[in-house]
Amino acid sequence: MRLPSMSQPFLLAPIAECAPGPPGTQVRLAVLGARGVGKSAMIVRFLTKRFIGDYEPNTGNLYSRLVRLEGDHVAVQIQDTPGCIQVQEDCVQALDSLSRCVKWAEGFLLVYSITDYSSYQSIRPLYQHIRKVHPDARTPIIIVGNKADLLHARQVQAKEGLQLANELGSLFLEISTSDDSQGVCDVFQYLCKEVSKLQHASSTDRRRSSIIPRPKSPNMQDLKRRFKQALSSKVK
Repeated sequence: MRLPSMSQPFLLAPIAECAPGPPGTQVRLAVLGARGVGKSAMIVRFLTKRFIGDYEPNTGNLYSRLVRLEGDHVAVQIQDTPGCIQVQEDCVQALDSLSRCVKWAEGFLLVYSITDYSSYQSIRPLYQHIRKVHPDARTPIIIVGNKADLLHARQVQAKEGLQLANELGSLFLEISTSDDSQGVCDVFQYLCKEVSKLQHASSTDRRRSSIIPRPKSPNMQDLKRRFKQALSSKVK
């Protein structure tokens, strides 16, 4: 498998270590996709409700915010990643950085633009790479077709996005970051909930595996029967 690579060095910003905390209080997300699909705009829209249309190409910004999720405050860290613009063989540096980001994150948004078919084609190799690092099929991955307001420039049909998501076993949504703040918020909140559920499940599994089974209480009737058998054998 060949991974999407960068025209510029793929350098992610240092990811701060989270202090240990109870499950469900910290969520680490990564947003991946081709350049210009609106990854940064989506993240800022979710965290600030504001839409900013133009961004300078980033080197991998990390956003940290305290987000209210179903009545609880959750510390959310979102790793924005530089755009993947083409598939190349020579992508060692990109692979190392991408792998570190993927290994760090617990949930993923794979974003393409409905106006750019090549960005749609980058989704499958990114998904496959995530599954290599996180073979647990429960790790949540959402495929997002962005810029749904630009219907006049559409190159990727909604049915194509849905078909790809079905093949990969992922959830698929089309959104417009510029026009639909609530839709963007719903995508991120859903991903946060899925990560929180996985954290709780993993924590429960660890607790169960650490419990030493108690020995079964002796069956008194069985003990009496054996005692009688021993007595009767002695009498004989």
